[in-house]
Amino acid sequence: MRSATLAFFSVLALLMGVAPVQAASPDGYTYFEIGDVATPTPGTTSPGLMLMGGGEWSYDAWRWFLAKAGNGHIVILRASGDAEAGEEIYGKIGGAASVQTIIFDDRKASEDPRILAMLDHADGVFLAGGDQSNYVRFWKGTSIQKALNDHVARGRPIGGTSAGLAILGKVGYGAMDGGSVDSVTALKDPTGPEVTMVGDFLDMPFLSHVVTDTHFTARDRLGRLIAFVAQVRASSDPEAIGLGVDEDGVLCVDGDGVGRFYTASRGHAWLVQPDGAPVIRAGAPLDYSAVRITTLGTDGEIDLKTMTITRPAFSGVASVAGGRLIDVPVDPTAPWSLAIHGGAGVIERGALTPALETAYRAGLQAALDAGSAVLSRGGASMDAVEATVRVLEDNPLFNAGKGAVFNAEGVNQLDASIMDGATRNAGAVTGVTRTRNPVSLARAAMEHSGRLLLSGAGADAFSRLQGLEQVEPSYFFTEKRWGEYQEWLRTQQASIDPTHRYGTVGAVALDRQGHLAAATSTGGLTGKQWGRIGDSPIIGAGTYAADDICAVSATGTGEYFIRTSAARQVCDRVDWNEQTIQEAADATIEDIGDIGGDGGLIAMDGEGKVAFAMNSEGMYRGSVSSSSPARVRIYADETAP
Repeated sequence: MRSATLAFFSVLALLMGVAPVQAASPDGYTYFEIGDVATPTPGTTSPGLMLMGGGEWSYDAWRWFLAKAGNGHIVILRASGDAEAGEEIYGKIGGAASVQTIIFDDRKASEDPRILAMLDHADGVFLAGGDQSNYVRFWKGTSIQKALNDHVARGRPIGGTSAGLAILGKVGYGAMDGGSVDSVTALKDPTGPEVTMVGDFLDMPFLSHVVTDTHFTARDRLGRLIAFVAQVRASSDPEAIGLGVDEDGVLCVDGDGVGRFYTASRGHAWLVQPDGAPVIRAGAPLDYSAVRITTLGTDGEIDLKTMTITRPAFSGVASVAGGRLIDVPVDPTAPWSLAIHGGAGVIERGALTPALETAYRAGLQAALDAGSAVLSRGGASMDAVEATVRVLEDNPLFNAGKGAVFNAEGVNQLDASIMDGATRNAGAVTGVTRTRNPVSLARAAMEHSGRLLLSGAGADAFSRLQGLEQVEPSYFFTEKRWGEYQEWLRTQQASIDPTHRYGTVGAVALDRQGHLAAATSTGGLTGKQWGRIGDSPIIGAGTYAADDICAVSATGTGEYFIRTSAARQVCDRVDWNEQTIQEAADATIEDIGDIGGDGGLIAMDGEGKVAFAMNSEGMYRGSVSSSSPARVRIYADETAP
């Protein structure tokens, strides 16, 4: 939407004769301007900090900032990108006399007198997103550093988003190793080479003990901010605290240090205040017994002089033990959602006995209960889908775990996969023979193997190494599946219960933090030969999850789901074609049907809306959310409540 808006206003600017002027320079920067840089500033400037979390802009926050700048001249500094931000400010938001954009590509530009003159003339300065290590390399120890500090000292507003906000604290995360450290890595070793903190740079009012971070909830950055603060407390500033800002959110701070939160969607500012000194050792995971977390929404205020929030959205005390963050407070008003499937097939009314139908519905309900128990108390979507699928794996009615079918050699070989939408990390296993719950092994592969897909004897060995529950092969034996295998031996054709033709199980979930996850598990096909692998352990075919887009788990003729990249296809239709989740799911199943495949899938969008799609006569399925009670369904003609 934003790119379309910018394109529109670029055309409009051309028609109005106020198109941005570009002037290339051999001196280490590129320059753009829009508006009249010579016109007098209409109003009076006043101090202010605009701390943006990345993502979409809140125009109300920008209007606040422009008013602080006297509706005068704005200078945008960046080290990548183009002049679109300036066009948006001038053409869409309005209220600026001019916007000048300077894109640095060399440190030598930081001594250019023309740039220094622009900053001296600026009524407001905005530091754009990108890579903050470039800002450190280009500006630290130069006249630009002095000019930015002087600008603030003169009582003029400054703002920053993403990388631009990262350097506004007294000590900031510099990303000097060329990467962007995640929470897991930072908590494992807060003194490690990936945690590159930079001090003695910018001197902003009220931020002398503050370490900032952005894209906060969306990129799961609470853990790394705690690690940043721990390193700073241990090395230089025992009073250091953290301030995180969610995507689409803006913290606007007046000259008296009192700030309000604006957002283009939902989210919060996060005040992170550890108690005391951390237990920190080089090369060792972090331990912190108590970290006070207080969040600011649109109804409250923060006072940066006292570091207190009035009318907080929610708060609590977290801790870090052995590098693992626990007891993180969650927004009790945030939505959560869960959907499951237990396989698809020819399930016409009357095909199941009343007792068997009752058993299937009870099994689905038990799985929903397990997952919703995690989500309702603020647990992570990854924990929820794992807990849900484990229940289905333990139920002999479903072709996964305990109820798995036999291959051509009379062996139960199990496949599973899991994907974290927040990080797009994933894990999968195939051909497992002794792990009670393959979905837990898939997660262990994701978190501890350094690889994505493990198979056969190697996967079994890794499972033992991880201490996962092992069982004798006889654990997976059921009379029903053995009978199907015996029929296959007689006819060399699988004797498949048509009401459970595709016995895969799966779950998708959205947690209160806004993170999606998906998991899938199966015993495969009766009589499968030659090490056949279906779609269930294939990321992008049987399982996929990406925050803000969708999560998918599939069940059906695996070869066709692989050929169509079914799970990823659903998400791409949502992301690229702007289809609803139901439209994307239906179109994907239609695509599978067009090449001869059948089955079904469950999908969930970034807001927790659920879609079920199938071209079979039924699918064991269910859903529950923070706003809707649990409901399980079997037959194709059972509609959503």
